Amino acid sequence: MKIGVIGLGLIGGSMAVDLRRRGFAESVAGVDNDPLHAEVARNIGLVDEVLSLDECCSTCDLIIVAVPADAACGVLSSVLDRIGDHQTVIDVCSTKEAICRVATAHSRRSRYVPTHPMAGTEYSGPWAAKENMFDGNAVILCDIEHSAEDAVAVVERLYDTLNMRSIHMHSAAHDVHVAHVSHISHISSFALALTVLDKERDEKHIFDLASGGFASTVRLAKSNKDMWRAIFTQNQENILTVLDNYIEKLHLFRTAIAESDNESVEGLITEANKIKRILK
Repeated sequence: MKIGVIGLGLIGGSMAVDLRRRGFAESVAGVDNDPLHAEVARNIGLVDEVLSLDECCSTCDLIIVAVPADAACGVLSSVLDRIGDHQTVIDVCSTKEAICRVATAHSRRSRYVPTHPMAGTEYSGPWAAKENMFDGNAVILCDIEHSAEDAVAVVERLYDTLNMRSIHMHSAAHDVHVAHVSHISHISSFALALTVLDKERDEKHIFDLASGGFASTVRLAKSNKDMWRAIFTQNQENILTVLDNYIEKLHLFRTAIAESDNESVEGLITEANKIKRILK
């Protein structure tokens, strides 16, 4: 098995590391339009070689599209134009409906399996790649009824190698769910970081008071701007719905606190505590 990774960042690089280390891939080729990323990925051993898109599509058995969501649609179309019946293509984007829509009309649609591994960190670039990042997490496979059985089997084996559990979902449902559990979390973190940075301009010691709770809450604010701008654009409708609901909950807290309504504050916190039934 020779795999090609298009986009040598956190996700693509981390997949390359474990897929080769665990024996799924005999060799890994990389493609990246950033010469620095390509050079770093080769120098630190993420990939065995750096190829052009044409070379990757002509020589690799499985191709992973790991670029930001706004670029992924065009890259996927270009890859599908270049592959044969024996090859398999996946993407790892955090939004799925737009890219699945682009692929639907393509004659090679059956060779494509849309995926979203639910793993990552706030860091980006090939130097952020790490071993064992996917272990124990979920991966969502979308619209696989349109994918060839042998392609799906290869992809399921790939994610088994990464020790991930597979969930099958329609692409539209996927985008609704990730807006709730992932995308709104990043918006909250970005907003909190901006709020504290505004205060820090006046009070230079505010970060001296920051504890673990603050650090864990604002950690996501360090995430890559290009990646998240693309996600917010592609999943705009779902994100706005979740954001409106989130703002409504903030208003409930604000009203209760402004009115010194301790009973309402306790009620809101008690209701929120029910998340413990889901997150242990």
